[in-house]
Amino acid sequence: MNKFLFAAADFLSRPPGFYVMIIAMVVCTALVPFGLTNAVTYALSVAAIVITGVVLIQGYRDTAAIHAKLDEIIVALNDTRNDVVGLEHADPKDIRAKLGKLEEEAARTAPEA
Repeated sequence: MNKFLFAAADFLSRPPGFYVMIIAMVVCTALVPFGLTNAVTYALSVAAIVITGVVLIQGYRDTAAIHAKLDEIIVALNDTRNDVVGLEHADPKDIRAKLGKLEEEAARTAPEA
């Protein structure tokens, strides 16, 4: 199922998929004068849900790619701590605690102006 969702999101997030969605919305709107208001409302609601799903999936993919790149940089640098790699998978409380520690450390080591 994931492969299908990612493929659909990939298609719909590119120009051909966008054109398909625009055509579908124009067709739905053209059907309103024929008394198909309920069908049009349903179709446009489904389209809105699909578009929202595409945005969420693309956001997930982008965020995962950014985390992978940042993790690679952290691992490649000798002066960094590797305990922050994968922190995005931790409990929100653990993330806030780690962020607090990092901010305190940054404040202590920052040069005074």
